[in-house]
Amino acid sequence: MQGLEYLKHIPIFEELAPADLAAINTVTIERRYKKNMIIFMEGEPGEGFHYIKSGKVKITQMAPDGREHIINILGPGEVFAEVLLFNRGSYPATSVAIEDSVIGIIKNSDLENVVAENSRIALHIIQVMSKKLIHAQMKIRTLALSDTVSRTAQVLGRLSKQYGQPVAGGVQIAIDMTRQDLANLVGTTRETVSRVLSSLKKDKVIDFAEHQIIILDEKSLKRYQK
Repeated sequence: MQGLEYLKHIPIFEELAPADLAAINTVTIERRYKKNMIIFMEGEPGEGFHYIKSGKVKITQMAPDGREHIINILGPGEVFAEVLLFNRGSYPATSVAIEDSVIGIIKNSDLENVVAENSRIALHIIQVMSKKLIHAQMKIRTLALSDTVSRTAQVLGRLSKQYGQPVAGGVQIAIDMTRQDLANLVGTTRETVSRVLSSLKKDKVIDFAEHQIIILDEKSLKRYQK
């Protein structure tokens, strides 16, 4: 699936008319990244709006103590760096390809010119940014109010919905993710998240090996999320 046809499947653009999609397609740049390649670094001058055509990307920030915090893991069709629209700031986070990925990029100045001529595109962008803000607020609330077991179960539940693939006995989270990656998503240490995973495995809620996690009992996992 290439160019104009692919844009129809990006949530921010999917309801737009063919002429609007064509206008966006003319200003879209495509770049390819190998696994573990950095797409952009926190603090670098913002280049533009990004969306994922294939692959997966993690968005991270560095804490004052030097630890990496994973803000989100994104897959095909999702957008990132849209916070830079309508301003000339720097990237507020780092993005890294966690598998071979193809990224569509629309430079700020080009997209702003398109948006200025089409209020429907502007509305879609506002809606996407609003959803991202709600997600950030929910994560802050989760970190503030939930214990580590609950937060780990919530993250596993979300990843299962986004990237789960049916396998014998359960649902496998189809991401090559280390214990440290998961700990960063949860907002805890690798040792703590390993203890939680071992407890969930003992209770036959999940199973895991190397970098893969399988949800064995989704109903029980939901009970841990409270």
